[in-house]
Amino acid sequence: MSKDRVKRYRILLVDDEPANLNVLRQILKQDYDLAFAKSGPDALKTLHEHKPDMVLLDIMMPGIDGYQVCDTIKQDPRLSDIPVIFCTAMDDELDEQRGFQIGAVDYLTKPVRPSIVQARIRTHLALSDQNRSFHQRVLSAEADLIQSRLEALRMLGRAAEFKDNETGYHVIRMSLYSELLARASGWTDEEAEVLRNAAPMHDIGKIGIPDSILLKPGRLNEAEWAVMRQHSEMGARIIGESGGTSQLYTMAESIALSHHERWDGTGYPRGLAGEDIPLCGRVVAIADVFDALTSVRPYKTAWSVEDAIDHIQQQAGKHFDPELVPRFTELLPEIRQIISDWQDH
Repeated sequence: MSKDRVKRYRILLVDDEPANLNVLRQILKQDYDLAFAKSGPDALKTLHEHKPDMVLLDIMMPGIDGYQVCDTIKQDPRLSDIPVIFCTAMDDELDEQRGFQIGAVDYLTKPVRPSIVQARIRTHLALSDQNRSFHQRVLSAEADLIQSRLEALRMLGRAAEFKDNETGYHVIRMSLYSELLARASGWTDEEAEVLRNAAPMHDIGKIGIPDSILLKPGRLNEAEWAVMRQHSEMGARIIGESGGTSQLYTMAESIALSHHERWDGTGYPRGLAGEDIPLCGRVVAIADVFDALTSVRPYKTAWSVEDAIDHIQQQAGKHFDPELVPRFTELLPEIRQIISDWQDH
């Protein structure tokens, strides 16, 4: 690579004494792009406006000292990866120890020696690049792993569709309803996305239910219902025995096991009640029942949205979490849009 194409790192020099800044400028100007600040507030302003690759920071400055500046940098997720080197006249061992404790990567004492300054800067810039590259590889590997888990769940979902009389649009709609309700209940974006990807596996255990029961057009008798209820535990075993401990698989397993539990304790398979039912299961229960009611099945016509909402409200505190029901009804505009976007054909 030609010299003019080599990356020029940007270094922020912070010192309240112009003479000290000039010394560092003479040492570094040939190899680096430099920015200057004469106080702690000026340094923080420059950091936010033009994020540098490194900070050389004096400690003894009026107002906000170097320790406070470094601590602020390390507490800010947008800046915390910037390496900080203290460059100070304070040469006591305790001062140096404190500098490392709050996150500095090195500690230079004045008067500085040019060759040492250059060597330390090169070393820590190289380490910073290596850390950044490693972090990107880790993120890429995690993304690949998450994607492979999603693909495995989707394959299971497609397998379940071959067994069930429900369409693939049912699992799309109910997973989107679940995500909406989770967000309305204060879940983070990441948590709600995990729920959206896990919810389609809620009935995966139906793979293990005989077709004579699963596809029966009429009502099931007591013995048939006893078999049908086993699908919750079957689904949890299918997911739990193959998915490991990832958040995605753990939530999918919990949903499969708990989405038929009822708030009043009359559900299955374990008869859990109230907040003993996992929150993800309580969310999916509402989304699943609502979509089942508003969809055509071989044994029923589709209910209107209004009738389905009335039923959900009547079952608040019985079948469904009474705090989640009003949040769900407040989402009707978004719910109607999902129904419009994902109609069964």
